[in-house]
Amino acid sequence: MAATPGVTPRVQAIVKRGNLNDSLTLRLTNFKPGLQFDLFTVENSPQQAFGTPNPNFKNFGLAWYQSDVEPGLVTIKTILLDQIFGFDPQVNLPPTNTFHIGFWFNNPKDAAACGFDVSKPTPFNGEHKAGPLGFISRPNSLTNLGPLCIKPNTSTNPPTCNP
Repeated sequence: MAATPGVTPRVQAIVKRGNLNDSLTLRLTNFKPGLQFDLFTVENSPQQAFGTPNPNFKNFGLAWYQSDVEPGLVTIKTILLDQIFGFDPQVNLPPTNTFHIGFWFNNPKDAAACGFDVSKPTPFNGEHKAGPLGFISRPNSLTNLGPLCIKPNTSTNPPTCNP
């Protein structure tokens, strides 16, 4: 939802490696004031490297909640680069990396003007009743890994990430 009609909202993401954790700074510009989003790292992006839809996309895979986000400048500190993962031995989910950054509308009603059916929320907020995806990163065109993998291992097929 653009603050200025005809001007596309933009997101700039800057990730810096730290000694114990990394920092992610997001700058959200030209978003309608007052919007709230929920930031996740996810396993899969629905987009290909150049922004076209991924025809093989089935779902986001493992999703890891990181922070709330509002238009403007947001910085979080956590493990992000090359090593972010989750696992659940109870359901036989092996360690699974979440190298993509995405955020969802916190309130489904905020996306109704874009055609979102508010009676069909997504689970991407604390109440598990969020709106649709508002932004998602794209994979690297050579490795197909998300941008949180900055040390890819291209000697494997498919490429993996070096911790």
